Amino acid sequence: MTDMSGDNKQSDDFENVPVVSCTRCGREWELTYELDELQAGNRAVEQFALDHERHTGHLPDDISPWIADCENCPAGEQFLSKRPAKRWAVTHARHTSHSIDLISPDGDEKTITSDDSRYENSN
Repeated sequence: MTDMSGDNKQSDDFENVPVVSCTRCGREWELTYELDELQAGNRAVEQFALDHERHTGHLPDDISPWIADCENCPAGEQFLSKRPAKRWAVTHARHTSHSIDLISPDGDEKTITSDDSRYENSN
């Protein structure tokens, strides 16, 4: 039986290394590097997808970000999960008094304001 409790396990010890594909690039990547070298763990796909977008201008297949976009300044960020997107939006709004558009991967939109710190703890 394989012991998976060690933090320093190499990706070779895992049966299912994540694979990400991009039809625009015509490529597919096994995320061994993200697991072994970057030690991204369960955020390996997120790390790869955001790095891919930074370097190519687009996300890999089947990846859609949460977008936090400031209505008042050029600040904005993309996240692959809701929690960090909400945290960024609430924090930016609290510190700047700017309104932030928080857009889900499905296109649903919510505006976060500095008065909306209650949103930080809600879904």
